[in-house]
Amino acid sequence: MKKVRVRFAPSPTGYLHIGGARTALFNWLYARHTGGTFILRIEDTDQNRNSQEAVDVILRGLRWLGLNWDEGPLTGDANGPSQGDCGPYFQSCRHAVYRRRVEQLKAAGHAYDKDGAILFRMPRAPVTIRDRIVGDVVRALTDREEQDPDFVLIRSDGQPVFHFVNVVDDLEMGITDVIRGEDHLSNTAKHIALFQAFGAEPPVYAHIPLILNQDGSKMSKRDQGASVQTYIDDGFAPEAVLNYLCLLGWTPRDASDVFSADEAAQRFELGDVHRSNARFDMKKLEHFHAEHTRRMPLSRFVQLGTDALGRAGISLAGHPPEYIAATLATAQEKGKLFKDLGSFVDFYFRPDENLEIEVEARAKALTPESRALLQRLAVQFQEVALFKAAELEITLKQLAGELGVKAGALVQPCRVACTGRMVGPSLYHLMEVLGRVRVIARLQRAAG
Repeated sequence: MKKVRVRFAPSPTGYLHIGGARTALFNWLYARHTGGTFILRIEDTDQNRNSQEAVDVILRGLRWLGLNWDEGPLTGDANGPSQGDCGPYFQSCRHAVYRRRVEQLKAAGHAYDKDGAILFRMPRAPVTIRDRIVGDVVRALTDREEQDPDFVLIRSDGQPVFHFVNVVDDLEMGITDVIRGEDHLSNTAKHIALFQAFGAEPPVYAHIPLILNQDGSKMSKRDQGASVQTYIDDGFAPEAVLNYLCLLGWTPRDASDVFSADEAAQRFELGDVHRSNARFDMKKLEHFHAEHTRRMPLSRFVQLGTDALGRAGISLAGHPPEYIAATLATAQEKGKLFKDLGSFVDFYFRPDENLEIEVEARAKALTPESRALLQRLAVQFQEVALFKAAELEITLKQLAGELGVKAGALVQPCRVACTGRMVGPSLYHLMEVLGRVRVIARLQRAAG
């Protein structure tokens, strides 16, 4: 049995579409599940539409998702490539291969010159496509194609076309399984005919369902969630996006829904991919983000959170790693997008005298009566033996009882005094992280 070799072959003409990312993911999962090889191939023969910026977008998106590829030309600086460093294949660097292969077809009578271009003699008989997801599909020539079914391999300007280079590279790279979107199914008869003209067995095809909007329309580049860059910018955990993409067209046999990439690879079977199209739901993705951020190790959350705070312009200079980790730990259970993390925990990193209190929060929580309560609370917190969350909660509630008020009469003013807002992390835990000196200073400042 051949060792599995699969590929993701995007064209660098814009952004990385979420459907393309899902195609890359399914190829990666199948390669990892079978112990095979996952190849990245950039189909950049159309020089008028390609750009290095688009290539960078693709590479950045795949790396962000953790979809590392296994094979490609070595890359590196003038001192040579670093160990394990391989770039993707670029079709623009493989023209000698395409010239050799087109001459092979011409010598065998399968291709011919016409008006400066080179055309392929398409067989007239119907082509049967055996697909692991769609099933057997018989593709006969349409009425228009019956009159002239031949198609271009090399344009008159010398540039090879998609159908030709796609098949040649799959053949040259030993691709055993082609896993791609169902929108490519219409191309497959031509590709099978080309493989047969080369005297080669076509790879096994598996055309995966499309990703649609919630209303059933095809997702275009202008639709919410169409670009992978959106999730990077909005601060989704890559683990969550990968997890959700897995479920857009595939369901594990154990019906689990929250899992890691490695767990998905262990369970992934092509035969379990759905036949029907998937519908994208941003609310479900946000749910997976919350689940993954709550479950991930604190060290991973701190890594992602620290990056997010830097992007938000919050300086962490002068704060020890232990303090930064403690601040972020108070936000982990909230499941917020990382783009919103800065405005949730920035009070930890503001000087006490520069803490800004929101106008609405000040009006609601810092009334003359509540400011008097904060003065009493500051005195009580000064006397607490251990400035820990549990002790602070007991102290606040005891004081509320002594004053004959509900605990909420102290909780909300205390929160606003410490954070400047009505909403934030657990009050008692955030005070423990801030520490006695800073909490009392903020209570006294708000009370005054």
